[in-house]
Amino acid sequence: MDIEISYFDFKNLSPQDQCQLVTTQGQIINESSKNDLRFVIYKLGSFLVEITYIQQNNKLASFNVYQNTYAPSQSA
Repeated sequence: MDIEISYFDFKNLSPQDQCQLVTTQGQIINESSKNDLRFVIYKLGSFLVEITYIQQNNKLASFNVYQNTYAPSQSA
């Protein structure tokens, strides 16, 4: 199920609300680990969110949001 929130509406949420929305509603599309970090890429609506976790304690290390400029247009 795709959530309907725009990139700009998402960016206007608080960091806590962004993280909660991504982890509860986002679809994991890729996951990898390197050294003591775990990288998870979520799809949320028409954009992507990358969260980097410290594996030892599962704490957030970084949070990046990317517009999906390659998404097909929605024109009818």
